[in-house]
Amino acid sequence: MVILNVLMHKSIILNFLLIFQISKYTCESPNKANHEKQKYTRASQWTHYLELIDGAVSKYEDCYNEGCACFASVLSDDFAVWHQREQVTQDDFNAARSYGVHYQIINHKLYRQDDCMFPFRCSGVEHFILEIMSELPDMEIIINVKDWPQVSLHQKPLPVFSFSKVPDHHWDIMYPAWTFWEGGPAVWPIYPTGLGRWDLQRDIITRAAEEWPWDKKEDKAFFRGSRTSAERDPLVLLSRREPDLVDAQYTKNQAWKSDEDTLYRPPATEVKLEEHCKYRYLFNFRGVAASFRYKHLFLCNSTVFNVGNDWLEFFYPALKPWVHYIPVKPDLSDARDLLLFAKHNQEAVKKVADRGRQFIIDHLRLEDVSCYWKLLLQKYAKLLSFKPTLNNNYKQIKGS
Repeated sequence: MVILNVLMHKSIILNFLLIFQISKYTCESPNKANHEKQKYTRASQWTHYLELIDGAVSKYEDCYNEGCACFASVLSDDFAVWHQREQVTQDDFNAARSYGVHYQIINHKLYRQDDCMFPFRCSGVEHFILEIMSELPDMEIIINVKDWPQVSLHQKPLPVFSFSKVPDHHWDIMYPAWTFWEGGPAVWPIYPTGLGRWDLQRDIITRAAEEWPWDKKEDKAFFRGSRTSAERDPLVLLSRREPDLVDAQYTKNQAWKSDEDTLYRPPATEVKLEEHCKYRYLFNFRGVAASFRYKHLFLCNSTVFNVGNDWLEFFYPALKPWVHYIPVKPDLSDARDLLLFAKHNQEAVKKVADRGRQFIIDHLRLEDVSCYWKLLLQKYAKLLSFKPTLNNNYKQIKGS
């Protein structure tokens, strides 16, 4: 009887262990399997973006500073129509007069018509021309200092220089914007005299970036700016739905009248560009034309998310999507997915940030800007089929 009881007791224990093992298999294993499946699904979800980065990086070769060669393709593209026409005639130039400010360079001296709608912008342009004056031949130039390009592809080409354009829509010849020196947008009370002095901003933002290394940055996207267009609305609305993913708010601009102009919320306070460095992902939108903030954002060593690619400044084409920045569709339909990708693939997007910052540091110095101005004007002067005559009503522009 004792032996029988022991055997029954062992049987109960074995049955209990068997039930426990079955329970563990039926209850725990599926959860573990699902967890592993989710991990695989999350990883495979980002494969496409990782392949885009790997593919772009494998094809990319960094350019050289010598002779501002990084931007040579822009010169070729902008002057292509004039090389086809073989020259810029006096008639071409006269037809362009009303589209900008008239400058003359004669005997290594700079002259300008008296009127300039934006004096600080003209001053920003003149700084660079005066800097290279000894290397420039005689010429006449029409420089547009308005935000918007002037010569549509629907009209005949005219030799007008503008800081920004859409190549598929405009004939304008791009020059480095006045904002590299002065005359940038004044964002009161942060930058009351304009963004200006690119060399100083490089130092200021670089120091801020050192205070906010990647590990200390907030793991979210950031944007502050006025409602220049409704194209920015989807990011602001996404921020209101998912504030842990993105902090995007509208500030006042000169045309602000009510909260309607800031998408029915009170306007946010302006944030200095160097304070953007606190965040890992920074959004860039076009403004009226190209965005003046674009080059500054890279200095934060944060990953730049650039929305759309229509509007250009002279240095944009040298920056490559997936190599130096994350491209975002103009309607922002992929913005949320790209941000989730970034959050789940920190190593990959940090390398994008590193490459973007290094490009700007290496290839967009003030000396590179001056170099481009020199090549631009020398190339243009060779196309002129007429010799300029000094207008005695124009004033000579001298350096400060």
